[in-house]
Amino acid sequence: MAVGLTILAFTVSNDWGTPLVILGLAILGLGEGALLTLLFNVLVSSSPKELAGDVGALRGTANNLSTALGTAFSSVVAVSLLSLLVFRGLADNPTLPPALQAEVALDNINFVSNEQLLAVMNTTTATAAQITEAMAINESSRLLALKASFIILAAIALLAIIPARGLPNYAPGEVPEDMVEPPKKAKKQKAPAAA
Repeated sequence: MAVGLTILAFTVSNDWGTPLVILGLAILGLGEGALLTLLFNVLVSSSPKELAGDVGALRGTANNLSTALGTAFSSVVAVSLLSLLVFRGLADNPTLPPALQAEVALDNINFVSNEQLLAVMNTTTATAAQITEAMAINESSRLLALKASFIILAAIALLAIIPARGLPNYAPGEVPEDMVEPPKKAKKQKAPAAA
């Protein structure tokens, strides 16, 4: 996953159809699929058989929860970076004075296409040069926010190495030592009393 995200961070542009971007997305998808499949299979196989149903149910819940939280976290990171970059691009920009910036709703910055921004800018008093500058800031901020988000997520993906070291360490088909019951000691039979 970290490799796929890093490839995306360095190759993503406004054209998502480039071969390297497609390769990065494919590696990311394969990494996530392999990680979830292997991790959850290890969890189910390392639990006692009588708890396999409960572990399987918890596995599904954990998968859904992690997907939802991961998506929300990724979105927050990307939008926060976008807001920061847009405000940095607007600060002391001589082409886009504060009076013009006040005409645009900057309190709710989100990823918008150039067409959407153009529609908003056409409702303001902006000149053609100011619209071009606003489009350039939007485009560069949007791209840089995506790249930075992918790098941050790749670094977080690498942190998974730490808890992964605690996974059970045994070969497929091998019974883990903690699941093997110790042999029961045979009870000593009393010798028959001598007559």
